[in-house]
Amino acid sequence: MKAAVFHKPGDISYDTVDDPRIEDAGDVILKVTSTAICGSDLHILDGGIPQLKDMIVGHEFMGIVEEVGANVKNLKKGDRVVVPFPIACGHCFFCQHGASPHCENSNYEHYGPDGGLLDEKGGALFGYTDLYGGYSGGQAEYVRVPYADISPRKVPDNMTDNQVLFLTDIFPTGWSSIDWAQMKGGEVVAIFGSGPVGLMAQKAAWIHGASRVIAIDPENYRLKRAKDVNKVETLNPHDVDVVEVIREMTQGRGADVCVDAVGFEAERSFLDKVKATVNFEKGSMKVLETCFQAVRRGGTVTVVGVYGTPFDNFPLGRMFDKGITIKQGQAPVLNYIDHLIELVTTEKVVLDDIISHTLPLSEVAHGYDIFKNKEDDCVKVVLKP
Repeated sequence: MKAAVFHKPGDISYDTVDDPRIEDAGDVILKVTSTAICGSDLHILDGGIPQLKDMIVGHEFMGIVEEVGANVKNLKKGDRVVVPFPIACGHCFFCQHGASPHCENSNYEHYGPDGGLLDEKGGALFGYTDLYGGYSGGQAEYVRVPYADISPRKVPDNMTDNQVLFLTDIFPTGWSSIDWAQMKGGEVVAIFGSGPVGLMAQKAAWIHGASRVIAIDPENYRLKRAKDVNKVETLNPHDVDVVEVIREMTQGRGADVCVDAVGFEAERSFLDKVKATVNFEKGSMKVLETCFQAVRRGGTVTVVGVYGTPFDNFPLGRMFDKGITIKQGQAPVLNYIDHLIELVTTEKVVLDDIISHTLPLSEVAHGYDIFKNKEDDCVKVVLKP
């Protein structure tokens, strides 16, 4: 089959590889009909999360069941499904307590309680390095899906792939960032980053009853997309002091909720890069620091942007003085997906309005280039095998 294969930082290509096969009686083989490039995939491409050998990448995908393992009860050949990006066994302590991204059984070699830099990670993810299980991803013609009775969800035949594809990751992730804030209604929500996850968080904020939603991003074309599809207010940090403007918009208090949908790959100055090198940091936590400044006293900061290393001068003093609540991590997709499918099928939310490019899988390298380099007003790339 053909697949997108990561070889080394900066090198992803469209290659011929072996077809996947049933390895356990709980597996299915899926014929992929749509997949997408995620901002988290760029962390692998850039070497931010190390991968030392070739790997099929991609954790946002859906398709049609092609082959079914002997113990699979809930799926049959021909079923059309979306697949959540965390791989969960369904029966361990964490899966039973609503924390499936921390599954004890899916990441055989590198799981552990410590959450270290290069070992003792959480549960496995599709196509997301050996540290997270070493499973081949879905930017391919076919993919093996383990624990197939647990995570995949059937989707209505009358809906297009584009309408439901983002139930795999970015909509549940954006939803998590808002759900974690335990909003009561009427809050001002500031969302840092108007990439795909930030755009989904904006949608979720309105559904949760926000009174104002403010999108912050340094790229005007992404802010335009946010304003056009989500009817939010927008701020560009190149044009204004974002913290001061948010305080002015909130009677001097700050936003009730701030969401970091950027992570460590924020825009950086030369001095930021020097500091990171000296302190052995990967990227920057300046977006998170800005969230702590922009949120009101007693407010909530949620983090769905990825951070992979410790950071020097973490602003614990500001967090303590302001009484900030912080919640972060991989989205517990299984906690939300059935509700989110209902929101999509009942047309309470539209997800495919963020798609800027649809390409054949054979053009995957070009898709990564325009997404990474923010060319051609690229917001979200969907790939068709």
